[in-house]
Amino acid sequence: AHRYLVIDLGWNQHRRVYNCLIHLDIKDRKIWIQRNQTDRSIAEELVQMGIPKEDIVLGVQPPYVREDTGYGVA
Repeated sequence: AHRYLVIDLGWNQHRRVYNCLIHLDIKDRKIWIQRNQTDRSIAEELVQMGIPKEDIVLGVQPPYVREDTGYGVA
């Protein structure tokens, strides 16, 4: 599997900052959206780029909900 993360990392005065904003995995030829803490719809942006909906898995949703999302299931 391949893993891609966008993180906020650094310092805010004396406080350490570490937050995972986006986490995507590619496994079994599908893009798994594991975390999205942004105001953008990553799944819709991937579809607009030509990725078929069945190749995108909303890992942030429980398996029993994924069937009703219109995206891939795994």
